[in-house]
Amino acid sequence: MSKKEELGKDKLIWIYTQMVRIREFEEAVKNAFIEHPGAIRGHAHLGDGAEASIVGTLSTRNPTDMVMPSYRCHGYPIVLGTPLRKMMAEIFGRKDGLCKGYGGSMHLADPANHFPGTSGIIGQSIAHATGAGLTAQVKKAGQIVYCFFGDGASKQGAFFESLNMAAVWKLPVVYVLENNQYQAYTHYSLEDANAVAGDPLSNKAAAFSIPGMTVDGTDPLAVREAVSVAAERARAGQGPSLIESKFYRLSAHGNVITVPPLPTQFPEHEAVAVYGNRAELEEWKAKDPVPKFRSRLIGDAVLTEGKAKDIEDAARAEVKDAMQFALASPMPAPEEAINYVYA
Repeated sequence: MSKKEELGKDKLIWIYTQMVRIREFEEAVKNAFIEHPGAIRGHAHLGDGAEASIVGTLSTRNPTDMVMPSYRCHGYPIVLGTPLRKMMAEIFGRKDGLCKGYGGSMHLADPANHFPGTSGIIGQSIAHATGAGLTAQVKKAGQIVYCFFGDGASKQGAFFESLNMAAVWKLPVVYVLENNQYQAYTHYSLEDANAVAGDPLSNKAAAFSIPGMTVDGTDPLAVREAVSVAAERARAGQGPSLIESKFYRLSAHGNVITVPPLPTQFPEHEAVAVYGNRAELEEWKAKDPVPKFRSRLIGDAVLTEGKAKDIEDAARAEVKDAMQFALASPMPAPEEAINYVYA
């Protein structure tokens, strides 16, 4: 039975719809640095290129399972059902945001949708997710935890400590190593090239005697298939797995604006801006997961051109509404700065 027949049209269309919603949201945030200079303070780390990995993984999720990514975090709550208006308002630092404007792009949180929050610390999600997995195990909650982190974070001590603990205690965690090729501005093959566990990075699982698998992160169905096995293992009490999802980060490491109106973000991906590696960028753009999956669904008669356009138009309208809502939302008053500070 093919994956298309196994999933059915509705699920396949849902997967494409969520991928489009993520892409449109990220494009709007990226463009906001130019169209509304100074409106977003600090960094915004975009996940365009990761859509198939995010949606393919979360298509295996049960409603109460927890999702814990790192600071490149916009795509996950979109799939979980977090309102785009509140997400965009938070990125703009406004009172109507998810965290009343206190968190911003790198610190989104929506506990009602089992998305407890993110942090700008490299690899923080690994330790937090491991703790959440222990809690779920002790409480016999029936939850599993989806933990997302980058290839650079797999060199942090928290990675080794957490996976060792999860393996020993058979914690219900699916660790998804998102290998987007770049650790900030350095290609993963160049950074500490002689000290990594080897390519693929899923080889690191062997150190903890847990399953490890590398998957094409530009194909949501391939991701879903691999993660389904890991999720079933976690639900059965057999412990964690490590999935390396390989794709390409299509935007710069982080869009940033300093004092308005002085944008300092790279106009192109840093492979071009820093290394001049345009051939690499063009090679991966040809594998862009969103148009790639669109073509696949149309070729399989799951979608028509008209239906695909309807999905894309609806996503653009939803994101445009979220942007207008965010820009109209008030800024927090200065005297509110210490409202949630505790000693």
